[in-house]
Amino acid sequence: MTYRADLHTRLSYALAWVRGQTEFPPAAGVILGSGLSEFADRLERAVVVPYGSIPGFPVSRVPGHPGRLVVGELPGPGGAPLRVAALQGRVHAYEGWSADDVAFGARLLCGLGPKLLLLTNAAGGVNPGYGPGDLVRIADHVNLSGLNPLAGENDDRVGPRFVDLSEAYDPGLGGLLDACAAEQGIALKAGVYAWLLGPSYETPAEIRMLRALGVDLVGMSTVPEVIVARHMGVPVVALSVVTNHAAGLTSHHLSHVEVAEVAARARDRLGALLLAFLRRALQG
Repeated sequence: MTYRADLHTRLSYALAWVRGQTEFPPAAGVILGSGLSEFADRLERAVVVPYGSIPGFPVSRVPGHPGRLVVGELPGPGGAPLRVAALQGRVHAYEGWSADDVAFGARLLCGLGPKLLLLTNAAGGVNPGYGPGDLVRIADHVNLSGLNPLAGENDDRVGPRFVDLSEAYDPGLGGLLDACAAEQGIALKAGVYAWLLGPSYETPAEIRMLRALGVDLVGMSTVPEVIVARHMGVPVVALSVVTNHAAGLTSHHLSHVEVAEVAARARDRLGALLLAFLRRALQG
C-alpha cells in the first residue's frame, strides 16, 4: 500500500516550501481559470513557483492552465502594495484527480493566511440571456458532480467536520464586486453555477434540466475550491467568464479551443475589474 500523508501534514509541507520561496504573506488568494492566467502577469516583484516543484501539489495537464503559483504585488491606493498569491490554472476531477486533490491549490492559498479567496473560471451560459464574453458573479452553486472534497475522515486541525454553505459566496464581497464593476463601467451579471464532472460537455437534455433547476452557468471546476475555503474559514468571491452558449441553445458545436479564445478576449475587462476589486477589498 502506498503511504499518503494526512491532510494537515501534506498541507504543512507545501506551505513551508512556498513560504521559503517568498518574502511576504498574501492579503488575497486568486485562482485563474481557463484562458484567464494573464492577470498574474500584472504582479510586480513576482516569485514564480511551478506546481511541480511544490511538495504534494497536483499538476494541471489541460491547455490554458499554465500550472504556476505567482506571488507578488499589485499597486494599491496611495502607492501601498497589495500582496497577492495567484494560481495560474487548476486541476480537474475529470483528469483523474480526487476531489481533495482538485481542491488542494485552494487549500494552499487559504493556508497562506489571506483575507479572501477570489476565484475565476470559464463557464457555459445556461441562461439564454448570458452570452460569450459576459462576466457573471457567482451568487450560489449546485454541486451535481457526485464529489465533495470533504468526504472521508475529517482533519480537525484544518477545519470542522460539517461546514455551513448557506453563504458560501460572501455577500459583502459580492456587493463590493458589483459596486466596482459599476464604477468601472463593466457590465456584471449574477447567477447560479453548476459543477458537473466533465470532460464531455453537457447534452441538450442536461441543459434543459439545469435550467429547470434554476442554474445560469455550468462548468467543471470551482465548487470544490469554494467548499474547502469555507472549511478553512476564508471568505470567497467568484467570477465566471461566459465563453459559450450551452448545448441546445444554439446549433454551434462546443470546443475547448473556443473556450480559451473567448476567455482570453475578456481578459482586459476581467483584469480591470479584479484590480479595482482587490484595491477596494484590501485597502486598510
